[in-house]
Amino acid sequence: MMLTIDAQIELIVRGAVDVISREDLRKKLLRSMESAVPLRIKAGFDPTAPDLHLGHTVLIQKMKHFQELGHEILFLIGDFTGMIGDPTGKSETRKPLTREAVRQNAETYKEQIFKILDPAKTSVVFNSEWLGSLTSHDFIRLASQLTVARMLEREDFKVRFENERPISIHEFLYPLIQGYDSVAIKADVELGGTDQLFNLLMGRDLQRAWGQEPQVVITMPLLEGLDGVEKMSKSLGNYIGINEAADAIYGKVLSVSDTLMFRYYDLLSDLASDEIAALAREVEKGSLHPKAVKQRLARELVARFHGVVAAEKAEANFEKVFRHHGLPDEIPEQVLPAGGEDVWLPRLLVDAGVAASTSEARRLIDQQAVSVDGVKVTHVDQRIPATGEILLKVGKRRFCKVIFR
Repeated sequence: MMLTIDAQIELIVRGAVDVISREDLRKKLLRSMESAVPLRIKAGFDPTAPDLHLGHTVLIQKMKHFQELGHEILFLIGDFTGMIGDPTGKSETRKPLTREAVRQNAETYKEQIFKILDPAKTSVVFNSEWLGSLTSHDFIRLASQLTVARMLEREDFKVRFENERPISIHEFLYPLIQGYDSVAIKADVELGGTDQLFNLLMGRDLQRAWGQEPQVVITMPLLEGLDGVEKMSKSLGNYIGINEAADAIYGKVLSVSDTLMFRYYDLLSDLASDEIAALAREVEKGSLHPKAVKQRLARELVARFHGVVAAEKAEANFEKVFRHHGLPDEIPEQVLPAGGEDVWLPRLLVDAGVAASTSEARRLIDQQAVSVDGVKVTHVDQRIPATGEILLKVGKRRFCKVIFR
């Protein structure tokens, strides 16, 4: 059954911060319904790291909403812009990626997004397809569309300029190039994070300059990480990676605060808004325990990335470990070379895949969050003999059996 325009708009703007403009969105949706021509929905991702986390999926979920309404999804991988480096929110010039690193990361993105989007109804496009063929004349025409004064309206550039921190000319090109992507693919709607608003509006300006109808801009909030304070980030360790093990995703969702869980519902869940509101009312009245609400969300997210059976197993493992103080039925194993010198524990945690870096491992040990064979470790300098088998536990949820062979 086709939703009314009002119902479509309600779904589309759920969780959004900026909609520029809602009236333009209504006109485009009406025209699409009357002509049976789907809108072209664009969201761009620079492949700056190989793994996506739940913060990235806020935009992908919104793309899914448009996809469910029958519109054309253009998942744009910024393989060209990734080699420039997005200056958004940076206090200094960002180091560009190599072509090979961009290519490898782009391939992993293509695998991960189809855990949410329908691959049969999604077009994956690379902006090098059109940007790589621009001539020097084309770039000069593009650069002529913007003044330095307008560029310095961007908060991050403004702060760097006022503090006499360098701004490279190529960084000024980034918003122009992102905007030109919308011209090249004739986007009707572009989605982005709130930190991308300047760049998204640039797309509207350039489309007008090229004689196109300006796109509707929709920004989504930056998802807070597990700490509920900083935005979700792998470098801060407050993230849930969509490629993480089912047990890890389930346990991390259960660890969020009672307040934060409803924000996660709004931005990540497929549950309808009225159903989420009903859950919130029941929790407020005391007729439903917050843990049960988190469990429902945890099951949904694990099922999305690993399947329903994995979600059921993750829940059973969680209950076994935390309610009955047992070990999960399935503990990942990591085989490492035996013999030689004893292994520095922070390095071992990284090699076993239970810490992202030795600095994170040291921090976890300092927090007394690491156990070896059931014994809590208190010294970051501890070394482990590279023989036999050991059981590593990090925090409450991460386990790994290391086999030295």
